[in-house]
Formats: sequence, structure tokens, C-alpha cells
Amino acid sequence: MAMRGSPVVEKLKSWLSWSWTYICAVWFAMVLTMIYVLRSPLKLQDTLTSASVFLNTLTPKFYVALTGTSSLISGLILIFEWWYFRKYGTSFIEQVSVSHLRPLLGGVESSTTTGLFSSVNGEAEPRPSVSECKVWRNPLNLFRGAEYSRYTWVTGKEPLTYYDMNLSAQDHQTFFTGDTQQLKTEDTVMQKAWRERNPQARIRAAYQAIEMNHECAAAYVLLAEEEATTITEAERLFKQALRSGKREQRVQDQITTGKDINLLVYIKRRLAMCARKLGRIKEAVKMMRDLMKEFPLLGMLNIHENLLEALLELQAYADVQAVLAKYDDISLPKSATICYTSALLKARAVSEKFSPEAASRRGLSTAEMNAVEAIHRAVEFNPHVPKYLLEMKSLILPPEHILKRGDSEAVAYAFFHLQHWKRAEGALNLLHCTWEGTFRIIPYPLEKGHLFYPYPGCTETADRELLPSFHEVSVYPKKELPFFILFTAGLCSFTAMLAMLTHQFPELMGVFAKAFFSTLFAPLGFFADKMESFMPSSFWHQLTRI
Repeated sequence: MAMRGSPVVEKLKSWLSWSWTYICAVWFAMVLTMIYVLRSPLKLQDTLTSASVFLNTLTPKFYVALTGTSSLISGLILIFEWWYFRKYGTSFIEQVSVSHLRPLLGGVESSTTTGLFSSVNGEAEPRPSVSECKVWRNPLNLFRGAEYSRYTWVTGKEPLTYYDMNLSAQDHQTFFTGDTQQLKTEDTVMQKAWRERNPQARIRAAYQAIEMNHECAAAYVLLAEEEATTITEAERLFKQALRSGKREQRVQDQITTGKDINLLVYIKRRLAMCARKLGRIKEAVKMMRDLMKEFPLLGMLNIHENLLEALLELQAYADVQAVLAKYDDISLPKSATICYTSALLKARAVSEKFSPEAASRRGLSTAEMNAVEAIHRAVEFNPHVPKYLLEMKSLILPPEHILKRGDSEAVAYAFFHLQHWKRAEGALNLLHCTWEGTFRIIPYPLEKGHLFYPYPGCTETADRELLPSFHEVSVYPKKELPFFILFTAGLCSFTAMLAMLTHQFPELMGVFAKAFFSTLFAPLGFFADKMESFMPSSFWHQLTRI
């Protein structure tokens, strides 16, 4: 019985909550009517007359003090509200209203926690804790000497921040150094070389390591990254590093260590990227596939993202779909590349014939609906990407490290994939028509999320560390000023203006106030006259006697 009665009770509660506003309006109208009817027994007319006489005897100084005090109080409230908003990101008055007053009025906060994180019984499961601001190595990071340095020569701007380069130095030490107790002399030099802040100091240290050991592969890697001014020269040095690494292993007849594997994978991956940049795309694809097959456990390096970009350049969309099927089989994708590439493939199937006007008339087909849902999914994962793809915001060189779902990841993705979206006819048009609809799906507040974990709140701080100072960091969700801050600011300004005008022009403000209130109460007087003409005088007489 309880199970059958529960829906009825919930329906009754929802109906009462819906009708609460109308009940309050009717009650307020009834109170006004009773006050008007009982105005004679309550002697309201005499009270209003005495109040009017009292107000007329007040000097303008009283009104100056009144409006000045109102301005001061509203100003203090404004200062407190602004401080609270800057610290906690929300309005104090709004938070108190939602937390304490809304339950009393029958309002229930809609919790959209179901979906990908729901159990079989429909109850929301607790979401696993994740590291919100974990910084990842950019799988498609550029070459410092051949690309980043050339940008600095042309523009005079530094595309990389010290924080970003420091993270790269830590990566290189971790990948290429290994056990610090078994370091060779050249390894010690290279360990210091990665930490050098001056590029020339790093290059000199690399040459010093080569003098100690002509087969120091890590030193050739540093020279390929930073000294080579062209991709061709970088490729030559990487090939030298690969030969040196293999030759050193054969000479020492040693078992390959973790350091050697990391160095080998890094060199082969950069060689594949060199081939991709030099136009030998099929060769690059083969090298990437072989690398993924040879070292399947190194998925954390995200080599599949390099492969996806190369396959898109070849327009091998069937192969792209096969890679996505392998790496997009979990509820939370690993990167914006996975999300937006999946959206691109689905949009490409329908975008050529897509028309917003036709779709609004006939509705969306199944294929179009799948494409729109894929775009919404991608935008929710990283909402910064569309503005770069639609060229609403200028691109810069991508950093060497990215923050998942942040502006740095959006820059890195759009820098390499904008051309692939342009190649698919109508794909950008479909993205332009549908991407903003994502924010209507995500429940309020926007940080709650719909398909994915709540959007991390620390992305702005991390992105400002990763991206250069001349770049305007994209922030989501933007913290718009709450209504009560704007309201108190307007109230403070208005009352301060009234105080100043009353002090300067007391007689003119008195005339203005009388005209304003007479105009304000004119509708009430008109309504009262109509009620008296509509109702018989005997009826009003009987009510007043009651």
C-alpha cells in the first residue's frame, strides 16, 4: 500500500508546490480587499492624514539623512556580497535563500546525478575521486628549436612558460635517468642539462656529455629538440640518437632497462612525428602502429592521439573509427581528441546536407541526432574547443603540457585538428549551430556535469601557469555577477543620488516626490473608485458594520 500511495503523495506535493505562488497572490489580494473594506472601523483615513501631516512637517535634512543611511547600509551589504562572491563564487543572500527559504516554500533542488553514474536500481552511485588538476604531457608537442624558437625569432614572444619547461625537465629526468645510484658520468651531466634554464647552457651540457661518451643517446635527443632549427635536422639527430642507443646496448651486452625502453620509445615517436611533419604520412602511420604494437603497455603516452591525427590527414576515416572503437570504450574519455574526433566522424556523415531551417521544420533524423549528441558530449568534456575551431578566438602555439578539459588542451587540439574539421564540408556549420545547446543540458550550477564528472574548478589557475601571458585564457564556467550584487549596487547608487539631490535641491525634490507618489497611487485610487461604483452602497455599509 505504501508503494502505491507514494506516487499520489509525490503528485500532491508537486501540485501544492506549483500552486503555492497562486495561493499567495490570492491571499495578498484578499488582505488588500479586507483592509479597504475595513478602512472606516480601523480609521485608516485618519491615520493616513496624521501621517501625511507628520511627513509634511519634516525638514529636508531628515530625508537627506534617511537616503544617506539607506545608501550606507546598501553599500555595506554590497561590499560584503562582493567579498563573499570573490571568495566562494556565489552570492551569500542567494545561497541563504536557496538553502533555508526554498525548502520552506516547497522547492526541491533537482539533482541530475543519474546517467553514466547510476546503479542498476536507479540510485546514484558515488563518483570516484579523481585528481582534478593532473597535468599531462602533450602528445603532439612541438620541437623547441625547429618550431618554438622560430616563433620567438619572428614575434619576440616566448611561447612556453617557465612552469611548462620545468615540467618537461622533470619528465626528461624521470624518463631518461633511471636509478640515480647507477648513473654514469654523462648521465649526471645530462641530468643537470635538463634542469638548465638557459637553452644555450643545455646545449653546451649536451655536447659535454657527447665528449664523455660518443654514444650518449640522451644528449643527441636534447640537441634534436633544441639546437636543430629545421625538422630535417632534428630527424637526422634523432636517427643518430637511435643508432647510438642500440650500439651502446650491444657493446655493453646489457639487459634493456626501463630507462632504455623509455628513451627508445621517445626517439621512435619523435621520428614518426618528424615523418608526419615532412609529409611522409604513411610512413609515420606505420611507425606509430609498430610502436603501439611493440609497447602496448605504454598507453599513458597517448601515442594513439598521434595516430588519429595522421590518419585524419590521410582521410582514412574507417581506420580512425577502428582506433576510436579501441580507445573510446569507457564512459569517461581520456582526452578532447577522442571526444571531438568521434564527433567529427558523426558530423561528417550528415553535415554536407545539413540545414538548420530544414531541421527545424522536419526535425532531426537519427543520424543527425547522433551527431548532435556527439557534439554535446565533446563540448561538455572540453567547452573551450569550439571557439578555436570556429575561429572565434585566436590560436597560439600549443604548450608542452596540457590540462585535461582545460584551455591548454583546447589550444593543443585545435592547433592540429582545425584543418580536419575544415576538410569535412559542413562540419563546422553543424558545430556552430549546436555546440551552445550543450549548456542547456547541463544542470545548474554548470559545475554539476551531465555525462562526465563535474567540471574541475582549478583549471583556470593551472592553465594560466601553462599558457603564455599574452594569451587570454578561456574560463568556464564564467562566474557572472549574481543578481543581488547588481541589485545592491543599483540600490546604493540610487539612494546616494537621492541624498545628494535632496541636499542640493530640497524644494525641487519635494515637488518631484509628491508627483511621483501621486502617480504611483493613481491606479489604486482608480481601482477603489471602480469598486465603489460597482458595488451598491448598502453592501459596503453592511460590511463596515460587521
